[in-house]
Amino acid sequence: MSVMDKFLNYMKLNGEDDDEYYDDDYLDEEDTDPVPAPRRSKARERDMDDYEDEPALPASRRTAPGKITPIKQASTRKMVSGGMEVCVIKPTSVEDAREITETLLANRTVVLNLEGLDVDIAQRIIDFTSGSCYAISGNLQKISHYIFIITPSSVDISGDFQDIFSDSFEMPLNS
Repeated sequence: MSVMDKFLNYMKLNGEDDDEYYDDDYLDEEDTDPVPAPRRSKARERDMDDYEDEPALPASRRTAPGKITPIKQASTRKMVSGGMEVCVIKPTSVEDAREITETLLANRTVVLNLEGLDVDIAQRIIDFTSGSCYAISGNLQKISHYIFIITPSSVDISGDFQDIFSDSFEMPLNS
């Protein structure tokens, strides 16, 4: 063997070992039997699940009330007549403006009662609601100082609510 043959054998560039990588066309009988998957014990499965468990909190932290309040907490009263639905909504925070928009998107009329709210919060709710109303080509009308009616585009409002209600009853003045 020459130096060159030794070098080629060492680097495996001579092509003599290529037959080792070819698989014969027949399969051995032992290859056709499926190999059963290894079984885990219940204790081992529990140990493997531990990474998903959250650490236990002390009892004092688990019972503390959350600061998150659900959106549906705003008082809502629905009146149904002849397939038409009117929702009376009295929001308690700015987050309740989303409920007003969802009601409008469901093609329902909203009577919005802002009495008792801080003026800044009421203004933000009106801003959000008027933007939603504009986006769906709806209508927003003022009924009284703190009460509004908002309708989707499929509902028409006729008349001037402020004139109608001022003729029918007098508003008490807060002194």
